Amino acid sequence: MDKWEERLSCALACHRCGAALGKDDKRILSVYDHEPICMACKKAEEQRPDYEAVSRETIGQCMAETEVLYSDPGGYCLHHFYPFTCK
Repeated sequence: MDKWEERLSCALACHRCGAALGKDDKRILSVYDHEPICMACKKAEEQRPDYEAVSRETIGQCMAETEVLYSDPGGYCLHHFYPFTCK
């Protein structure tokens, strides 16, 4: 597992609210700061009025920078939209 994937996938706490995250707890990357957050914080993030525009910009920028340059190792861009757990 690449270091970025382990750091994000196995985060011990939500970057936003500080809630503890166990190995089997789902987490997802914030479209605002690319940090791992819990699913409750993701639901709150999705309620922000600018979420749709920011998420479109994030995926476009992510694909341009990560997928095109590095073949998107491990699906980094998709981690912003699909929950994951620690491997």
